[in-house]
Amino acid sequence: MTPSPAVRPYRPEDREALEDICVRTAHAGQDSRPFYADPSIFPAIFAAPYVHLEPELAFVLDDGRGQAVGYILGTADTPRFVEDFRMKWLPLVAGRYPEPSGVPRTPDDEIVPLLHHPERLLVPEVAAYPAHLHIDLLPAWQGRGYGRALMLTFLDALHRAGVPAVHLSMVTANTPARAFYDRLGFHEIDVPDADATVTYLGRPTSPTAPTAELMNPR
Repeated sequence: MTPSPAVRPYRPEDREALEDICVRTAHAGQDSRPFYADPSIFPAIFAAPYVHLEPELAFVLDDGRGQAVGYILGTADTPRFVEDFRMKWLPLVAGRYPEPSGVPRTPDDEIVPLLHHPERLLVPEVAAYPAHLHIDLLPAWQGRGYGRALMLTFLDALHRAGVPAVHLSMVTANTPARAFYDRLGFHEIDVPDADATVTYLGRPTSPTAPTAELMNPR
């Protein structure tokens, strides 16, 4: 009998698959490779530092044969993560992705500065939501309930660790992602100075917090 897909803790041997998933979903949920000269910048910012700094909060969707086809990862404490990112992660990768000077000329030039300025994650309006997360699934595995399973696993880990609430930021134009988060009980957080292309969402980590998906199962 072929094993069924299942959520499990991240393992070091998942690193290559995790980075590939990140690249293939980084362009508003779509493959970033046609748009960036070096799309490996995306996992260097949004995936690898999390499994390097807080691997205990990383989970993958295993396809049943040992291959990761989706993941959720994050931090329990955003201010601490920002400090660790600058002191422990950035020195490992800054040389590969030097910060461009002057006006950005390419899509890569617009993304690379995010690596060098982790303090951008310190948004006062989300201070009551100390954890934050990133979740990605390969297209073939989306819309099948696996994203919900990843999210609930992550929320449970945060809740058991005593973390009261979590936030995320998303590309506003990614409407399928917004619908997914809405069903899972995330609400919009007003960040007046935020770029209009980015939306902040948050929710309690408690499993008893109401979610639209649980109240209206599909």
